[in-house]
Amino acid sequence: MSGGTAQLLLGGIVMMGACVQWLTGMGFALVAVPGLVLLLGPSQGVALANCAAGAISAVGLAGGWRRVRLTAMAPLVAASVCAVPAGTWVASQLPHPVLFVGMGLLVTLAVLLVMRGLRVSALTGTQGAVAAGAAGGFMNASAGLGGPPLSLYAMNAGWTVREFVPNAQFYGIVVNVFSIAANGVPRLGSTGWATAVAAMAMGAVVGRVLAERVLEDRARRFVLLLALAGGLSSLAKGLGVL
Repeated sequence: MSGGTAQLLLGGIVMMGACVQWLTGMGFALVAVPGLVLLLGPSQGVALANCAAGAISAVGLAGGWRRVRLTAMAPLVAASVCAVPAGTWVASQLPHPVLFVGMGLLVTLAVLLVMRGLRVSALTGTQGAVAAGAAGGFMNASAGLGGPPLSLYAMNAGWTVREFVPNAQFYGIVVNVFSIAANGVPRLGSTGWATAVAAMAMGAVVGRVLAERVLEDRARRFVLLLALAGGLSSLAKGLGVL
């Protein structure tokens, strides 16, 4: 793959993820991680997803930080921070094909659970928050996918979309900062970073425009289908099908 083609693919993946994040409030990792992992490799792909998702969450929270429920989020973020080192360690011990299969399975399972609207009584209260936070921290550090456990917790806790978005952004900032500290910053070079930053900005613009014109349910289904396709692609790559 030529350098120009790789940069074009990198920009497209990041822009799509950023667009989805602005359109639905979260989802950058679900959509972008499979493509980034296939393009950059597991460690660099996850590291870039951590950086991009954290940055987008920080920008998005600027206007809604007053709606963060700190009391409810405290056990979630504390558990996620504690689980980050374990996720980083596990990812560093596994060979790339196993990581591709693992990430593909995680994405696919996460999407299917969210699609089904799984409701589990254990995912409520402080105990549920700790369980969701620990799973999110581990998945974020190992596979860049910290959002689905939080989504399942919020669904079982009965949060509205208005409640969920700022709290998800707050969670995204915290868990990604610690994941970056554990995984490091991706080695993209000046051209790669310029491409990624420009793609995030373009994705934000497109996402904001679409948010005013696309129904939330339709956008959510589209995001989940994209994520499912990406998860299956990573799984196929790990199994040697691609």
